[in-house]
Amino acid sequence: MTRTERKAHVTRDADLSILRQCDLLALSRSTIYAQPSSDPDLALLQQIDELHLTLPFYGSRRIRDELCKGGIRINRKKVQRLMQILGIQAVGPKPSTDIE
Repeated sequence: MTRTERKAHVTRDADLSILRQCDLLALSRSTIYAQPSSDPDLALLQQIDELHLTLPFYGSRRIRDELCKGGIRINRKKVQRLMQILGIQAVGPKPSTDIE
C-alpha cells in the first residue's frame, strides 16, 4: 500500500485517535496535518519562469529586481529556492577557476 493510500485511510471521526491511526499505518502525523503549497508560490513560480524564458541570462538577483519593479516584495533567497524548484539557472559565463 502506498503512502497516499495509507493517508486516505486516516479519518478524524474514527474511534481511534489520529496518533494511533498514524502509528498503525506507519505514517508521520505531520503528513496528515500538512497543507498543500499556497497559490502565491505557484503564481511566483509562473512569473519567474516567464522572466527566465524572456531573459535567460538573468540570475536570482536580477529576477528579484524585476519582480520588485512589478510590485512584488520578495527575498533573493526565496527567488533562489523557487529557481531551484523549477530547475533553472542563468545562462552565461561562470567564474573562471583556472590557475595560470
